[in-house]
Amino acid sequence: MQAVILCGGQGTRIRDVAEDIPKPMIPIGGRPILWHIMKTYARYGIKDFVLCLGYKSWVIKRFFLDYHLAESDFTLELGHDGPLDIHSAGLGCEDWKVTLAETGADAMTGCRLKRVEKYLRGDRFMLTYGDGVADVDLGKLLSCHKAHGKLGTVTAVQPPGRFGELEIEEGIVNDFSEKPPASKGFISGGFFVFERKFLSRLVDDPTLVLEQAPLMRLARDGELGAYQHDGFWHPMDSSRDYKYLNDLWSRNEAPWRTPELPRLRAAA
Repeated sequence: MQAVILCGGQGTRIRDVAEDIPKPMIPIGGRPILWHIMKTYARYGIKDFVLCLGYKSWVIKRFFLDYHLAESDFTLELGHDGPLDIHSAGLGCEDWKVTLAETGADAMTGCRLKRVEKYLRGDRFMLTYGDGVADVDLGKLLSCHKAHGKLGTVTAVQPPGRFGELEIEEGIVNDFSEKPPASKGFISGGFFVFERKFLSRLVDDPTLVLEQAPLMRLARDGELGAYQHDGFWHPMDSSRDYKYLNDLWSRNEAPWRTPELPRLRAAA
């Protein structure tokens, strides 16, 4: 299974922390939040990623191009291509496959997903945002998705109410409301599972917002299931979030920092 991560936003609300880098590259403990999210998927054996790039995409590309050298000791001879010998590997020990796809500087989330359709294989994929960490059990999420047999499943969480809100009845989303003025309960925490058929509901229109018409219609058609996550979930939306998440990491109290888990198929 592949995981799509939306990495194209400008992160205007957190420019005071990182003005010159895209939001997914804001660090927690010296690693981009994007890396932390990918580690969450990799723990369950999901190591094939499609990154939907936009704002300052080259920063993300450069990170992965230099990934194996970033914390390694190596010898090089100037005038030759690449290092002659890598003595020890640090950061570059992940066995991930990463597709970095340019989806447009100004495209919205629904359009970004539609534009990476050509890189997706199989009948099902996962999707999340590049700016939030959680200790979501992806095995249970997938099992929930398979059990209700809908086109999509969204992870429902209960943080402060300033995000897309879900109305849930018997495990099915009846309504999807983006950023309501007052929270009534569960909100969208990302960490979606979709059947490939869902992509036929999207169009290559830069103004298409995934959280608006596509998910609202999916909910009203009774095709959006909910996986209720009662554990940790937190976005990187402000300097306060940045400090909070980095403090958790530095104290070794980050709930998303867990030991390696069984592969997803085994967990599901």
